[in-house]
Amino acid sequence: MKKISITILISFFAFAYGSAQDYNTGIGLRGGFANGITIKHFVSDKAAFEGIIASRWRGLELTALYEIHGRAFNTDRLNWYAGFGGHVGFWDGKDTRWGDDRAYTVIGIDGILGLEYNFLELPINLSVDWKPAFNLFGYSGFWGDGGALSIRYIF
Repeated sequence: MKKISITILISFFAFAYGSAQDYNTGIGLRGGFANGITIKHFVSDKAAFEGIIASRWRGLELTALYEIHGRAFNTDRLNWYAGFGGHVGFWDGKDTRWGDDRAYTVIGIDGILGLEYNFLELPINLSVDWKPAFNLFGYSGFWGDGGALSIRYIF
């Protein structure tokens, strides 16, 4: 247990002091069909991890993504990003739109494609993205309505 704790601590500091494109870490709100919290952290100049905690259909979904970033349209502070990851979700099943009242636990894979702008004057980041998902287990199938607008405080 002590070795695991030390490894996690060293990994945290390695990620915390990695360089980023225009910022190191951003935390904020994500709004779309699923609303929640987003945390993005750069691990290199062009790579970041993003975690999303979202609520939809009276449930909760946790998503982890690995993203590659690049300058968009040769414009300072405007970046494109694309990536992949996975999710796990829990729904109580009381939503009548699904036609039953069973609870669901789902596990699936995600993609993401988006644009973000980092303001120079304010420590704010705005992003718009499309995050399609495919549930592999549980209530399986493709979900292509994962678009959202996010606003983050960046530091």
